[in-house]
Amino acid sequence: MAPKKMALEIGMGTDIRGGDYTKAAVRALRDALWHNSLTVATALGKSSDDMQVEVLIGVPKPDQVDTKQVLAVLPHGAGTVKVVEGGLEIPNEAGTDKTVIAQAAAIVRLDL
Repeated sequence: MAPKKMALEIGMGTDIRGGDYTKAAVRALRDALWHNSLTVATALGKSSDDMQVEVLIGVPKPDQVDTKQVLAVLPHGAGTVKVVEGGLEIPNEAGTDKTVIAQAAAIVRLDL
């Protein structure tokens, strides 16, 4: 049977100075995950490590995100990371730096 979607968690992260897309992406995923406590796996007789987590990240320059660092944020289960164009990039007035805003969605599935 195909895994069933159990939860959708959404977050936002920033790198205020430095324009680090990975830092913003990691913070966005932490924001999505650390506001929840999923007990659905154990309620269904599964382990939290049975969760399959699909992580979607939106940033202006997807190729500048280290997906291994993003994936390392997951505390349980197996995951995948897909980075797409999105988010925001806001340059400072001098044009020497920028703020990066990333969005994250974590889709949690269980094989029932």
